[in-house]
Amino acid sequence: MPPVPVTSPSRVPTPSGPRPRRSATPWLVVGGALVLIASAVLALGVGPADLSPAQILGSVRVHVVGWFGGDAGPSPLSPVQEAILWQGRLPRLLTAVGVGAGLAIAGTVMQAVLRNPLADPYLLGLSSGATLGAVAVLVLGLSLLLPVAAFGGAVLALAATLALAGAVSGGRLTPGRTVLAGVAVAQACSAVTSFVLFTGTQGDSYREVLGWLMGTLAAATWTSVAIVWIAVAVVGTLLLTSGRTLDAFAFGDTAAAALGVDVARTRWVLLGLVALLVGALVSVSGAIGFVGLVVPHAVRLLVGARHVRVLPLAALAGAVVLLWADTAARVVISPRELPVGILTAAIGAPVFAVLLARRRGGVA
Repeated sequence: MPPVPVTSPSRVPTPSGPRPRRSATPWLVVGGALVLIASAVLALGVGPADLSPAQILGSVRVHVVGWFGGDAGPSPLSPVQEAILWQGRLPRLLTAVGVGAGLAIAGTVMQAVLRNPLADPYLLGLSSGATLGAVAVLVLGLSLLLPVAAFGGAVLALAATLALAGAVSGGRLTPGRTVLAGVAVAQACSAVTSFVLFTGTQGDSYREVLGWLMGTLAAATWTSVAIVWIAVAVVGTLLLTSGRTLDAFAFGDTAAAALGVDVARTRWVLLGLVALLVGALVSVSGAIGFVGLVVPHAVRLLVGARHVRVLPLAALAGAVVLLWADTAARVVISPRELPVGILTAAIGAPVFAVLLARRRGGVA
């Protein structure tokens, strides 16, 4: 799908908010990338089998040189440590980074397109639809189809939301009716999911479904990494190019249309892209809350409201936040694991309360 057409930069007004110097934004992106890389190296060493940064980097160097046909000598890790790093921690960490970045991008776009500061990636029934698809295949014992079923459920839920919103508004997709339609579809999907859980799960299948509903990356594999990063690389990149269009939406549909934006078509396209991205993310991680809601607000406090700045920095911040949340989920009650969704909610709720208080006080 081609990038959303945008207006000339000179014709799009600047939304209100702090305005850092234009030259500061690339440095913030570079700084965020360095923080992400450092966080990844440190997080890979955390766990029952401690690995030092030097060992991790040495093992990565050996593997990278080997992939290109060279010989970098023996790995600094034992075979057991190699398996822990390359089959356990690394795919899980890369999945967390991709999911965190994708959720933050999706949340930023949703809040702008719907002009609703409380919008998050799951607002339009995406999470409930994905949950229904996932629960259905888990109850049927078809766990291998979980990513496909969750993705399909999310896309079908969005299609139902947009169809309902268009039907009640005469084909014109408005933010208010879209949100209300999403709430209706989400409640319907949740009701069916609850019925399936009540009548069709027991024992191990119930625990598996419950863990997925809370959001977890414990089952991440290299297949999960491929699903997440293909979605982020393709769909996430398209959304990252929509910054100036999102700036136009900030002033309302009438102002956006006056600036040359095809409001109805653009909103459909952006919401469709968000659905594709979130469907892919939810299919491997379950519903992980608050990342897509809180991170965009926090980034706006730092760099202002211009989406050409907010989008890349929100992606980096979301990746770092979920990386460390998942690392904590692995070790906080070791040897057991917490679903990462519990930690993101426990951290995100008070942080969001602080952000709301700052907005009320006129800081943001």
